[in-house]
Amino acid sequence: MMSRLLFTSLFVGALALAGGCAKSEPPNTSDRADSPASTAADADSQHASAAMPESGVDYHSLANTGDYRVQHLDLDLTVDFERKVLEGEAVLQVERLTDENPPLVLDTRDLEIEQVKAGQGGDMAPVKFRLGEKDSHLGTPLEIQLPQGATSVSIAYRTSPGASGVQWLEPRQTAGKKHPFLFTQAQPTHARSFVPLQDSPQVRITYKATIRTPKALRAVMSANNDPKAEKDGVYEFEMPQPIPSYLIALAVGDLEFKPMGERTGVYAEKVLLDAAAKEFEDTESMLEATEKVYGPYRWDRYDLLILPPSFPFGGMENPRLSFITPTVIAGDKSLVALIAHELAHSWSGNLVTNASWRDLWLNEGFTTYLTNRIMQLIYGDERYRMEMALGYDDLQADLADRPDKDEIMAIDLRGRDPDEAFSNIPYEKGSLFLYELEQKVGRENFDRFLLDYFNHFSFQSITTEDFLAYLEKTLLKQYPDKLDAARVRQWIYEPGIPEGAPHPMSDAFSKLDPVRQQWLDGKIRAGDIDTQGWTFHQWKYFLDGMPEKLSAEQLKELDAAFGLTESKNNEVAFSWLMIAVRNDYQPAYARLESFLTGIGRNKFVRPLYRAMVETGKKDEAARIFENAKAGYHPLTVKVNSRVIYGDEQG
Repeated sequence: MMSRLLFTSLFVGALALAGGCAKSEPPNTSDRADSPASTAADADSQHASAAMPESGVDYHSLANTGDYRVQHLDLDLTVDFERKVLEGEAVLQVERLTDENPPLVLDTRDLEIEQVKAGQGGDMAPVKFRLGEKDSHLGTPLEIQLPQGATSVSIAYRTSPGASGVQWLEPRQTAGKKHPFLFTQAQPTHARSFVPLQDSPQVRITYKATIRTPKALRAVMSANNDPKAEKDGVYEFEMPQPIPSYLIALAVGDLEFKPMGERTGVYAEKVLLDAAAKEFEDTESMLEATEKVYGPYRWDRYDLLILPPSFPFGGMENPRLSFITPTVIAGDKSLVALIAHELAHSWSGNLVTNASWRDLWLNEGFTTYLTNRIMQLIYGDERYRMEMALGYDDLQADLADRPDKDEIMAIDLRGRDPDEAFSNIPYEKGSLFLYELEQKVGRENFDRFLLDYFNHFSFQSITTEDFLAYLEKTLLKQYPDKLDAARVRQWIYEPGIPEGAPHPMSDAFSKLDPVRQQWLDGKIRAGDIDTQGWTFHQWKYFLDGMPEKLSAEQLKELDAAFGLTESKNNEVAFSWLMIAVRNDYQPAYARLESFLTGIGRNKFVRPLYRAMVETGKKDEAARIFENAKAGYHPLTVKVNSRVIYGDEQG
């Protein structure tokens, strides 16, 4: 660890990185003139260093990971739907990193701690503990007084009914309408709301779990699920590969299983099972294609769990069992790039992980790049170009709407909610950066680099500076005539996109521009546009390229010609509803309300609420939100409360 950080420091210093900082020794100034100029330079250097986040430091964990590292977790939890709590015991196996005996500090959020025991092996006795001061972003530190030499800690606890990482759904909020449903969402810092632990992505653990449920329901986890397990109310799990805490995941519901291939299958409520299995039947082919390019899949199985529509994200890459929103079941496989994305995380994110949320681009930029490559391998070049072009447009929209400090890939999140790291910057800007590297050194060479990168850092959590040090030893050394270290750091540490960056485009889109313009100019009618064979990508491009303002007659004509208000494709419906809100198109408002109350995916609901507020419809947005929030995930409630009511009430 020390040698890697030292090398990183030397590399970063040699490149004179202006936007990042690595842990390093103080500079040696013994052979420099002690002049006012050098003294001033030293002062400026120290000031700049203090102004930058320190590489390898997780500013969003209260745990003392420099004194102790949790190695393994044993969970025994009872799922109580009536009280909306998880209750039981967490046993942590701890490695001591110091000869001293400081208190062990763990991350918690709104946990009720009943008792703590500590000792060696199974020989444990009660010990003193205390909960510290609560922080709005970080939660509450749990400080435990360990006996000398103790390496095992047992914590009896229960969660809060309002735990930020747990959503409890009534039967009416599920697809089947008969049984309740529970699911967790730990990323980025919500694992601490249902398990007391070191909630930092730089800490990797193995775990075992016993989950006790009502007998009619099935429990599944980011672990070795057994679809044939009897519904007896007790489920056993094991995750033998070390994972960061944000990948611990649990769901409980009236779930059934259907295989899609030798290593892939889908869990879902019965009414969704067949449609989901059909929609995502190419998952096995995606898995096999990715292995051929980027190395073996190291997690045994890759299954999908289809969640209720309140899930706040498109998907979550929980190892062995990706959690997926039902909003991507379109009936035509048009939205399966989401599956490719979550699968790609099995290499970029789960296998090689960002060490802090500042380094999120290492997870999401690599994964977005891999997603596009997987889509090309399975669905061909045209689909690949369309996915790339839409991603580029999404990035441009974010760049136009964010302050400079939030356009930096290695983002400074000190004192901020880590949820603020999630935007198209780490995803699409990160992907575009890797695409430029591919274009400069050649695809075959870049694929070899990625394969070696995944193998080199497998089951490790790394920083931006670790990546840069590796890049210096590999591609920058191998291709000095094609790659430039200064440009690399410009991508990572400066806002915007460097001049001359690639601009992905698609012929399938460019031919739509004159058609859209002809309609806007009144030269053709909407009904005369030949849309036969259009993919969702083309519909989205066509709609997203419309001007901010359209006339009532134009809106009515588009809707009548294409039935946009009633579109069953959620991506198309979202693009159309954004147009409707901006232009106060009342015929779409009933669909707008049903869309906002029926879906909790923040990609959709946040921009719609924001557009309503910005166009003077705050009261209407608040009314819909208050009716819908009982079915939203806590994260969705938090984010959209801020949008509608402002930061203070949010």
